[in-house]
Formats: sequence, C-alpha cells, structure tokens
Amino acid sequence: MTIQQHAGELPTLVIEPSKGWVPIRLREIWEYRELLYFLVWRDVKVRYKQTVLGAAWAIIQPFFTMVVFSIFFGRLAKMPSDGIPYPIFTYCALLPWQLFAYSLNQSSNSLVANQGLITKVYFPRLIVPASSVLAGLVDFAIAFVILIGMMLFYGIRPTLAILALPLFVLVAIATALGVGLWLSALNVQYRDVAYTIPFLTQFWLFATPIAYPTSIVPAALRPLYGLNPMAGVVEGFRWALLGTANLSWPLLGVSVSVVALLLVGGLFYFRRMEKSYADVV
Repeated sequence: MTIQQHAGELPTLVIEPSKGWVPIRLREIWEYRELLYFLVWRDVKVRYKQTVLGAAWAIIQPFFTMVVFSIFFGRLAKMPSDGIPYPIFTYCALLPWQLFAYSLNQSSNSLVANQGLITKVYFPRLIVPASSVLAGLVDFAIAFVILIGMMLFYGIRPTLAILALPLFVLVAIATALGVGLWLSALNVQYRDVAYTIPFLTQFWLFATPIAYPTSIVPAALRPLYGLNPMAGVVEGFRWALLGTANLSWPLLGVSVSVVALLLVGGLFYFRRMEKSYADVV
C-alpha cells in the first residue's frame, strides 16, 4: 500500500497487489480487531438463529457421541480408559475435538462463504478464518460446563495440572487455524476441497485417541503418533483435568512442533495467495 498526496488535496491510499512472499503483518490484524470481534459475534448468532434448542446443540453433539462411544467401545469392546470412568474419559477428549472439528470446517469454507464481503471492501483477509476459529470457543465453553458436572459426579478433583489447560486449548485452536489457512486458500482455487473436509475430519477423529488411550500405542511409536497434533491436545486435556499419569512428553513435543509448522506455513501461504482472493472467489 502507498499513500499519494498532491498539494491541497487529501491523501489517497493506493492498495497494490502483493508480489511473491510477503510479511504476515500481525499489527494490521490488531488495527482491525473490532471487525474481528463483530465477525465472531455474527458467526455465533447466525449458527443458532431460528433454532429450537439454540445453544443446547453445543452440548447435545458431544454428549450423545460420548454415549455411543461408551456403549460400543466401553461396554462391548472393553476399551481401556487408564482407570478413568469411560464416559468422562471420552467426553473430556471430545471437547477439544469438537472445538477443532468445528473450527476447521468453518475456517476452511470461510473465504468462499464471505465472498460478498471480500470482493467489496479491503481488510486483512486473515480476519475471516480467524473469526471462524474463535467462534468455536463459545460452544466449547458451554459444553465445558457439562464436563465440570461430570467431574463432580465421579468425584474427580483436578490438580495443579489444570493450570496448563489454556495452553492445550491454544494448541487446539492453532491446529485448526493452521490447517484451516491452508484449506481455505486452496478452497478458493479448487472448490472440491470443500468435499474433502468431512472425510478428513472423520478420518482424523479415529486417528486421535478419543475412544482409546495412547497407552495402547507402543512407547517407541508414540513420538511418531505425535505427528497427529490432536493426539497431544487430547492427552493433555486428560492429564490436566482428569489427572491421568501417562502423558507422553515426547508425543506432546512432536505435536506442538507440528502445530508450529502448520501455523507458520499456513500464514505465509495464505498471505501469498491473498492477492487473488477477490478475483477468484
């Protein structure tokens, strides 16, 4: 962007397309923070507009998934749960997963869904997928209340490890945003990317230790299993809230490293492709 001014005239802001790899410019995101807030609030209101149950859907989906897992994996398949009652063992894992899955789906389709806004006014395009990810925190907070009730019911008292919980929430958000940036940019160019997202999340669900613990994975393979960043997030949630003692630090370290690579790479790729969004979307 350049500013041109002639004598006696107001300055004119000229927005020029970027060339090659460009900086991320996070300061620009901060300058448009009010727009980010309103887009998050809009996404939350639109989701529950004209629904009968409203925000209760944030509880229904993980709760009934927990019931199904408890019946088929807990009772019938006798899946181990590291000494934790199986219902709360799975529900605790479903919370970060639901946050991740919703944020990934919304952020991946965010540019196409907001094409009317993108083609009419300039603002940092990164705000669009970021707002979709942050909107998922509302559902997470609502469903978290049920987890607190389950912990009281089963007599589980959190330890000081609960102080690390916000870090695992941050990793889950960063994972969704990192993958969402890649997919949203690709979705602008190739619309069939949207059809792969449900398959991706379904496959990713069973590749994540939600219905089973990582303790069944051989110790030598756990760092490799950490290439799935949500594996580290789910095990971190159980360790922070339920007091499970089998948190694999090598697995967690690999997961965090993968998230960092996905997020940084996604930011630069998103910015590189940003110049074509208004023309192609």
